[in-house]
Amino acid sequence: MALSKKIIECVPNFSEGRDMQKINSIVDAVKSVKEVMLLDVDPGEATNRTVVTFVGEPDAVCEAAFRAVAQAARVIDMREHHGAHPRMGATDVLPLIPVSGMTLEECAELSRRLAERIANELKVPCYSYEAAAFKPERRNLAVCRKGEYEGLAERVNNPAEAPDFGARPWDEELAKTGATAVGARDFLIAVNYNLNTTSTRRANAIAFDVREKGRPMREGGKLTGKPLKDENGKTIMQPGTLKGTKAIGWFIDEYGIAQVSMNITNINVTPLHKAFDEVCRAAAARGVRVTGTEIVGLVPKRVLIEAGTYFLEKQERSVGIPEEDIIKIAIKSMSLDDLKPFNPREKVIEYLLEDATPVKRLADLTVKEFVEETSRESPAPGGGTIAATMGALGAALGAMVANLSAHKRGWDDRWQEFSVKAEEGQKLMNKLMHLIDEDTDAFNEIMAAFGLPKGTDEEKAARKEAIQTATRHAAEVPLETVRCSYEVFDLCRAMAQEGNPASVSDAGVGALAARAAVRGAALNVRINATSLADKAVAEALINEATDYEEKAERMEQEILAIVNGKIDA
Repeated sequence: MALSKKIIECVPNFSEGRDMQKINSIVDAVKSVKEVMLLDVDPGEATNRTVVTFVGEPDAVCEAAFRAVAQAARVIDMREHHGAHPRMGATDVLPLIPVSGMTLEECAELSRRLAERIANELKVPCYSYEAAAFKPERRNLAVCRKGEYEGLAERVNNPAEAPDFGARPWDEELAKTGATAVGARDFLIAVNYNLNTTSTRRANAIAFDVREKGRPMREGGKLTGKPLKDENGKTIMQPGTLKGTKAIGWFIDEYGIAQVSMNITNINVTPLHKAFDEVCRAAAARGVRVTGTEIVGLVPKRVLIEAGTYFLEKQERSVGIPEEDIIKIAIKSMSLDDLKPFNPREKVIEYLLEDATPVKRLADLTVKEFVEETSRESPAPGGGTIAATMGALGAALGAMVANLSAHKRGWDDRWQEFSVKAEEGQKLMNKLMHLIDEDTDAFNEIMAAFGLPKGTDEEKAARKEAIQTATRHAAEVPLETVRCSYEVFDLCRAMAQEGNPASVSDAGVGALAARAAVRGAALNVRINATSLADKAVAEALINEATDYEEKAERMEQEILAIVNGKIDA
């Protein structure tokens, strides 16, 4: 299993919704960056606007966004644009959205660099908005887009209104492209809650109970009372219970039920599971039951992991289990499969990216396939990979004992203690499973370096340097396996001492696996480090591995003494 990648989403809006040739040329610019995945293209004729959605790693997404903006500037002439939606440029807005491994602040900084590049290289002025805004008032897109395209000529020459990047006098080139708002925002989840009623009135009432905006306050507190106004004549609102949400009630002919339809605009403040519980509470207060949840579009994996973890903790169950199991709990807890089957591989952004660019990894093979692949005449996978596998199995055994202990009858008050240990085991296991493939990849890098041309002195020098770089990496990878595998001892010792006595032998086997992993990986550190020209670096790598070996031997003996003592008691 690969460690979590940094993934962001980009949702640019282009001021063309009618000419499919132009739209397709912009989409092709996005698709020209092979590392990104196109998720959706949504043209609107009335708005004369197309929303494109794509995801990938940050550098690839920013490159695809830049190429799309460049193409939009070539094919869209804002002097001829008319549509129902507010707009100020060929590329009107361009938000970056964190999906995995990235914070909103990191996306904001990334968007500023992208805006600067667009302004410098394409001569398209850019306003930074939402989380990327330099001025507080520009967090609001409407402020950046004030006066729309028609007001740009006056604004770009006004210091107080000028764009953050690319301010320049109005000319025909600028008149053609307009300006772009580039920013960062949180991921938006569109979700519908299914109700056991056909009443739109009841659904709306529940929506107004929970949505941040709430409902108008009325005279006498009655539905038929006139809305109350403040001194400025604005309707006084009674806020709902969920921050960062918008919601309405409606009836769905296809399903024959009413739903609360919600947009969660800040999943950090109101995660999906919190919204689900609150809608359930509000519905029950009105005699209605939530029968299920329908996620519209895609979600980041963490949304379901956080939900599954939340519901497991409510049950006082260990959360130190594989992510697939946690997601199953989320699906069943919120009845995501109420109206139709819910397949995480089709709804989770990270899974879609994995499946779009499948790579056959050793860690994904069956046990039989893995053993047979190891037995073949190729030198990789070899000892380093097997050492990482042993370490992963040791961590898995430690996590298993923790999970069994968390669910042991009579130990209910200790579930959280063991859940924490099981989580530690899962994290170590995942790191070591990643190292299974990284060790083989490191060996292959050495082979690739040896295959470089050596016809000239320059090629020989480059080849020699590449071999040394790859060899150092091939020594550093098993050293990381040594470090991670050594951490397994703490988990196995704790489980031998405190865990379910019936599983103490499993903790012992986990320690044995960890010792084999440390010693095996250390051998690989030594054999690769001895080939390094920099003997100081080689000595440091070997000394660290040897130190861990000595400590691992003591830890193994300590844990086995605990295990044997409990078995023989």
